[in-house]
Amino acid sequence: MPKIFLSPSTQEWNLYATEGNEELYMNRLADHMEPYLKYSGITYSRNDPERNVNGAINDSNSAYYDVHLALHTNAAPQNLYGKLRGIDVYFAPSSMHSEKLAEIIANNLETVYPVNNKVRALPTDFLGEVLRTKAVAVLCELGYHDNVSDESWLKSNLDVIAQNLVRSLCDYFGIPFISDGFVKNGTVYTDGGNLNIRSFPSLDGRIIGIIPDGSSVTVYSEINGWYVVNYNGITGYAKSDYISL
Repeated sequence: MPKIFLSPSTQEWNLYATEGNEELYMNRLADHMEPYLKYSGITYSRNDPERNVNGAINDSNSAYYDVHLALHTNAAPQNLYGKLRGIDVYFAPSSMHSEKLAEIIANNLETVYPVNNKVRALPTDFLGEVLRTKAVAVLCELGYHDNVSDESWLKSNLDVIAQNLVRSLCDYFGIPFISDGFVKNGTVYTDGGNLNIRSFPSLDGRIIGIIPDGSSVTVYSEINGWYVVNYNGITGYAKSDYISL
């Protein structure tokens, strides 16, 4: 199952037009994303807000991740302060996977951003979090924080944006997006056999782990007769018929 490195901005000095800063609101956005990531079966780590961008890159590169997702807001040049709007999703020009993910994110954000013709996927030749990470990486500039309208849109739609971004990750990984869930303990009952954990909620899904009969398992959500489960660090789908909550 997918594993991502979630990297909200650590730039607390980037003040918003009326109140707050980039670090504060990008971390709030990441907080909103966490439950949807769990419900959808995506495991994640987050950057340390006390470390700078180089620390985030080093931490991301210290383990295996399928995607490195950086969350930021933009700032206009001083002569255009408060006048620009738009979302830019940056990708590595040498990576077709990075470009694919950026296009998916941009296309989905068009459906929730009020000026949808100002949402773009763009290559970058200078953003380290996109170019220096081992994982497929994109960096989202989610509006201009010096623009009152963009600031208001962001603050009023944190949960909508969080769902949209997780949906994009699910689209990229080819797994269902699950918006409703729970965290419960379950027990496996298979009359002595093992219960398979699969990479997709289907009997055609690849087996990525097994759960012995009688074992305890953490359950995050349900979709079409399958639970999203975590057992011994393995996250995937298991048939709900064999798990009692």
